Amino acid sequence: SSSSSSRRVWRASVRATRGSIAVPIMATAKTSSCTGSTLLQPVSDIISLPIDQVNFVVCQLFALLTAFWFRLYLHPSKTSTFVRHVVATLLGFYLALFCFGWYALHFLIQSGITYSIMIFSGVENMHKYCFVAALGYLSFCQITRVYVFDYGLYSADFTGPMMIITQKITSLAFEIHDGMARKEEQLTPSQRSLAVRSMPSLLEYLSYNCNFMGILAGPTCSYKDYITFIEGTAYYPQHLETNGKENGKYKQSDPSPKMDVIHKLSVCAISLLVFLTISRRFTVVHNIDDAFIASTPFYAQVVYLYLSMLATRPKYYFVWTLADAINNAAGFGFNGYNKDGTPRWDLISNLRILDIEFATSFKMFLDNWNIQTALWLKRVCYERCPYNPTAATFLLSAMWHGVYPGYYITFLTGILMTLAARAIRHNVRQYFLASSKHKLVYDVMTWAGTQVAISYTVVPFVLLSVQPSLKFYKSWYFCVHVACMLLVLALPVKPRHIRNRQQDNCLLHPHQQGDKPAVQNSHSTTDNNYNQKLKAT
Repeated sequence: SSSSSSRRVWRASVRATRGSIAVPIMATAKTSSCTGSTLLQPVSDIISLPIDQVNFVVCQLFALLTAFWFRLYLHPSKTSTFVRHVVATLLGFYLALFCFGWYALHFLIQSGITYSIMIFSGVENMHKYCFVAALGYLSFCQITRVYVFDYGLYSADFTGPMMIITQKITSLAFEIHDGMARKEEQLTPSQRSLAVRSMPSLLEYLSYNCNFMGILAGPTCSYKDYITFIEGTAYYPQHLETNGKENGKYKQSDPSPKMDVIHKLSVCAISLLVFLTISRRFTVVHNIDDAFIASTPFYAQVVYLYLSMLATRPKYYFVWTLADAINNAAGFGFNGYNKDGTPRWDLISNLRILDIEFATSFKMFLDNWNIQTALWLKRVCYERCPYNPTAATFLLSAMWHGVYPGYYITFLTGILMTLAARAIRHNVRQYFLASSKHKLVYDVMTWAGTQVAISYTVVPFVLLSVQPSLKFYKSWYFCVHVACMLLVLALPVKPRHIRNRQQDNCLLHPHQQGDKPAVQNSHSTTDNNYNQKLKAT
């Protein structure tokens, strides 16, 4: 029926953003159940947006203003780390209660269970127990929310913040295990730089998990980065190089995030405008409309698929960029200086829009999309899984996202896409590097192929259910699946351990390759190198 179809469209449109946000943004339907505050119901009625979405946006704007106050008036030079932890935590709980009501108690329960495991189980195995407990509790809440309780139309999803908290809990558990139970020589450079050498207090743990800057939309971050932000020591190494000393102490001239915040808020405004302009014209569900499939030439279906998936991305850009701006406004996210001396505020940024839209490979797209979640998957799964790490990473990503079948269809398809893209790159790319014209042709072809492959892969992620997902793939005769399987079978790719050994040799002997050795001075740089391995195509 048309009523059932409209509900599916609504849920498909807004559920797709669950990857790292708490609630949907900018949907057109008005009816929605709300478990949080109804104080802003008059505003909801005036602007015809569901109350849960109004609560989310207002809370994020409140967090943005509070972040400026937090940086200026609760600066580490003016107050203690204890006060900063307490204020950040209490404000986070207040925003959670305002948006989700008593469901916000799940954040405390999940954090309490895993902190007890950390304290009482011992550092040798607590990372495993915390991983199972955090992911299991998240999955339990996702199952009950979807299959036990009938929410009707989409409402504010309290499991969204739990997804971010799960990332933080598991990351910290592995970092403590690395710092307190493993020897230095057993750690990778990334693990060594992130290792935590002492157990955090309960206040530090809750502040890390539930602070007001990231409680609603993240992004996740490493525990050490968060603690250096709270303690105000994130800028010290740069003071040594740029400011010199004054009376035996480093000058306190913290770089200002003002220009970066203004830039990111401008990106948010543009993303919101683009989304409101084009999202209704190009809906993903139209790709499986019977009349559209029957009457539209295949090339036009390909173009429409790309446009419909392109129309879904600005809502991610809006939410993730706003979350990044909130953290920057509080003084969190400083990542050193550019060559021209301007500060960088991209330590916990979640995307790079231009690199996404002009990606010429599956790897390049994934490298710049949901960056912090990719780092989490690498740190807790890909680096540590002894067998089939690529498949294990995609499976963990699907479990973390939720229980809708469409997620699993997308990530299973993603495994095949990754293997095929890797085979093409390893066997074809070198033939197009002889001249700039050939390289341009290769870039244009791979850009088009990447955009179609990404769009094809994530359709089930948006449609959620098995039947519409298979209907879409059947309308395409599973042609991309078949092509990828043929490429994987026909084009040889060196085993992973041989490729890793060759990469290590290149790093150890860069002069043999004609390249200058690069100095890595932060775990962010190391993480990027590991991302190349994780997503190499």
